[in-house]
Amino acid sequence: MDTLGALVHGFSIAMTPGNLLAVLLGAFIGTVIGVLPGLGPTATLALLLPITIGMDMVSALIMMAGIYYGAMYGGSTTSILVNIPGEAASVVTCIDGYQMARKGRAGPALGMSAFGSFIGGTVSVVAVMLISPFLAETALKFGAPEMFALLFFAFTCIGGLTGKSRAQGLLMACIGLLLGVVGTDDIQGVDRFIFGQLYLQDGIGLVPLAMGIFGLGEILYNIEKREEQGAILETPKSLLPTREDWRRSAMPIARGSLLGFGIGVIPGGMPAVASLMSYAVERRVAKRPEEFGKGAIEGVAGPETANNAATAGGFVPLLTLGIPTNSVLALMLAAMMLHGVTPGPLLLLKWPDVFWGVIASMYIGNIMLIILNVPMIGLFVQLLRVPYGILSPLIIMFIMLGAYALKSSVGDLVATILFGLMGYLMKRFGIEPAPLILAFVLGPMLENNLSKALIMSHTGSPLFFFSRPISATLISLAILVLLYPLVRWGWHLVTGRGKVEA
Repeated sequence: MDTLGALVHGFSIAMTPGNLLAVLLGAFIGTVIGVLPGLGPTATLALLLPITIGMDMVSALIMMAGIYYGAMYGGSTTSILVNIPGEAASVVTCIDGYQMARKGRAGPALGMSAFGSFIGGTVSVVAVMLISPFLAETALKFGAPEMFALLFFAFTCIGGLTGKSRAQGLLMACIGLLLGVVGTDDIQGVDRFIFGQLYLQDGIGLVPLAMGIFGLGEILYNIEKREEQGAILETPKSLLPTREDWRRSAMPIARGSLLGFGIGVIPGGMPAVASLMSYAVERRVAKRPEEFGKGAIEGVAGPETANNAATAGGFVPLLTLGIPTNSVLALMLAAMMLHGVTPGPLLLLKWPDVFWGVIASMYIGNIMLIILNVPMIGLFVQLLRVPYGILSPLIIMFIMLGAYALKSSVGDLVATILFGLMGYLMKRFGIEPAPLILAFVLGPMLENNLSKALIMSHTGSPLFFFSRPISATLISLAILVLLYPLVRWGWHLVTGRGKVEA
């Protein structure tokens, strides 16, 4: 069966009444849990896993997939409206999305987020359909050395997130790295910086950190500024992106689609990493980088596209190799195995209905999400008309509920409050939080893959990374990025073009 014929067969499966209902339920549930901070698709799928045993196999997988990419859609809503990331992948959306809402442009931010997510998800689904076998073979070549090199390259992008002060940005990155190593080391099994507290053995959670710094910190700061200056949020002026918004967002959406899918395909690649890298890339290539952090629509379009593209890209190693790239896809793997399906190279031969049914359902699911989300933009924007004296305590309540609901842990509540105070101080003194979040997310992954790679080398020599083509190429690119400002400064010095910032 050729690809087109197989896809038509997949649509015939996905468009049966039972499977259409599964797509709709998955997309709707995913959007809701994405909007509610702290829940997340992992906890939801874990709760629903026993229910899927009694369902038809294809319907169960279609619903679970819908919940996953629906959560990526919904996670941006609270990030833009109230500066609370509904999902880890939506953390970076807070930076410019919320600033757009403060300027009365919540509608265009939500609209571009929805359209970018649709485009990124659709491009990824097409790529999954057309080039899965080739990409699966390439993904197998990504071991610990290649993942370390990729993450090291990502770290070189921190320079684009440092804001006005590079020294402050690097300090925040160092704090993020320090927070990221708290807990039990995965390789050596040694406790680090836990100070006798059992809560810290599992490390500091991204959700308490993000909701504290972005959500609670912003609320505390806004309450103070409101007393000084009056209202904080401006009345929304429009509900959909303008032609200028589309012009500025076209290339970020294109880059986000490719970057997100590429990262999603790699075992270990996550939507959160894709969105962070997309934001860093957009800030580096922007004609007006000074607008980032103040409400640049490119800072919403690129990351939101990238995280949805990475979500769909993650299905490539799952379906073709049986390798889940994150905890959500690991639960989907468990569901498939409960139904007697073994994902891998033989999936297309033995269970073509599963592969093509799920792929076709993702086309339908992306369309359903647009239909569900775009008409609701006006409703979401109306939240900003609620008086801040009423809205702020409600937001604080949702932050606390989200922090506690994740693990039913009082420790997460305490951590959220502490990070909220930290976020308030950072906001008070104009310190950019993005480098801290980037380093916190990527740092432990970087360390873990570095340890594994050095163990693989048997000698512990860093030259081992240059003995493998992919890691050698990525590290060389990272070094070039690091040296570029110095070379540029030297060139301008030699040619006498005046002082240039390194």
